[in-house]
Amino acid sequence: MVLIRSIVVSPPMVNCSCAWASDYQQLSGLYHCPYTGAVTTRTATLDGFKEDESHTVAFMKDSLSSLNSYGYSPLPLYEYLAWIRGFLGEGYSSKPFIISITESSAERLSDMLIAIQQFRTSDSTWRSRIAVEFNSSCPNIKGHPPPSYHLPSLKPYLDVFAKAFRDDPTLTIGLKLPPYIIATQFRDVIDCISSYTRTDSGNPTNPIAYFTCTNTLGNSLVFADQTPTPDAKTDMSPFAVPPGLGGLAGEAIHALSLGNVYTFSRLLAESDDPAMREIVIIGAGGVTSPEAVQRMNRAGAKIVGCATLLGKEGVKAFEILSRNL
Repeated sequence: MVLIRSIVVSPPMVNCSCAWASDYQQLSGLYHCPYTGAVTTRTATLDGFKEDESHTVAFMKDSLSSLNSYGYSPLPLYEYLAWIRGFLGEGYSSKPFIISITESSAERLSDMLIAIQQFRTSDSTWRSRIAVEFNSSCPNIKGHPPPSYHLPSLKPYLDVFAKAFRDDPTLTIGLKLPPYIIATQFRDVIDCISSYTRTDSGNPTNPIAYFTCTNTLGNSLVFADQTPTPDAKTDMSPFAVPPGLGGLAGEAIHALSLGNVYTFSRLLAESDDPAMREIVIIGAGGVTSPEAVQRMNRAGAKIVGCATLLGKEGVKAFEILSRNL
């Protein structure tokens, strides 16, 4: 069991926001799975993302890895809120939902948070059942590079979350971060988030309760002959996904994701800011076996997430990951 501000994740395993957490049936399977401690929705926008045939995924034949060209969910936020309302009304369990959100502007993101907060406060028990994760790291959106790679672009969004947290300190907020590769990038993120710590209540508090490390590795290329069914693909394109480039996930990025989890875990633990030392890490990236779960824990993740294995195996993925743990 892991407490992240107002939500309890037990067991400490979740799905990552991904294409396999898009619709009602997928979310229902994740919610009723005994091996998930929380359910993360696919990243929603206010009105839905325009998806077409160029947004897809390919699995690799030589490793449990994937390349995807997906953007965000084609379904709008209100669709997810309606479904979650139904799940919470079942009384099946106290399992929380993590609503993954993003938008093209801070103003529209604020509108999303207002809707979520109205939803959370409509039932007194739902404050501990709903968290929000800001996807600041999708590499596949043309003309909109991930703001987490450019902190001046990230700050207007963080300002929105900081205000929401001032208004409601029970709000659990997470950041889904990209893979970083340079030491100064990690330090810069820590310093940026720490600048939002408030001490006026007596105890230092920060709006951000957790990091998810990591999202996919952008600008990655996989050829069609690296997939299990190359013949069907090479007739149309030499690439595994139509745009050519996409976000790499699964075993291919596991070592990099472990390094991100380890580095952030160490920097948070060593921070002079007490509020930063409270931030929890959800480790994701190449979690395809119980051994990978254990490696994420050893690197510093208190909760572990997966997506590629979910895409490959369905909700059975979480039973696989839980074996011998």
